[in-house]
Amino acid sequence: MPELPEVETVRRGLSRVTLYQPIRGGDVLLDRSIAHPVSIEEFLPSVLGAEITAWQRRGKYLLAVLTRQQQPAGWLGCHLRMTGQLLWVEQSMPVSSHCRVRLFFENERELRYVDQRTFGRLWWIPPNIQPDQIMTGLQRLGPEPFADEFSVGYMQAWFGRRQKPVKNALLDQAMVAGIGNIYADEALFLSGIRPKVRCDRISPTRLKRLHTSIRKVLIDSIEAGGTTFSDFRDIHGINGNYGGVAWVYDRENEPCRVCATPITRIKLAGRSAHYCPNCQK
Repeated sequence: MPELPEVETVRRGLSRVTLYQPIRGGDVLLDRSIAHPVSIEEFLPSVLGAEITAWQRRGKYLLAVLTRQQQPAGWLGCHLRMTGQLLWVEQSMPVSSHCRVRLFFENERELRYVDQRTFGRLWWIPPNIQPDQIMTGLQRLGPEPFADEFSVGYMQAWFGRRQKPVKNALLDQAMVAGIGNIYADEALFLSGIRPKVRCDRISPTRLKRLHTSIRKVLIDSIEAGGTTFSDFRDIHGINGNYGGVAWVYDRENEPCRVCATPITRIKLAGRSAHYCPNCQK
């Protein structure tokens, strides 16, 4: 599943190419890709003629702010889930069998929502309703990793009450929004903490190091255009570059980039966790 850096890469790309252009038309090729409105016939009429004036990201969700004749026209929401892609292409490009929704813009360009496994969803939210009333997953999100609310003190208060493994805590979207398996592994490596260490047993010094590492690894990955795993591509279909320099993620039995110890993979709550037995304690 795309994590914060991948979704942020898509948001930035969309902000460069789609703003202030009216949506001229479109086509819904798979009804269940539209989560709201319930009536699919309402979706396209609700967005036609609207312009996207901004793209926002909340955790792993994308939100486009819509206006029509300088009046609010609601929001277009998207969650890519496992294999979703938003691609900015020429309308003349052949349509793949996994294309689910098409939105037509000026100059024969279009935004295609492509999703092989069909877990992702799009929403249109009316202007008189807040997005989290319809996209209810937004209600469960914790602070953004770069927000002031996500402080060392916040982490100390949250971790001090919990006995779960730290890797599991980092995957909890209610604790911090947008971090998934890849960047949890990477942040734990940079902070020298093993994935199975209990939250309430991490010292303030190590917790501060983890806080710094979370932000660093996310910044590094955003600058690299995210990590390409399975189906992730940016809006032009280009792979992310972070995976080639990952410290531990998906590198089982490969030598640690610091000490050459083979990377270990274990299972935690049904998810893989990668770490260096020497560098992480």
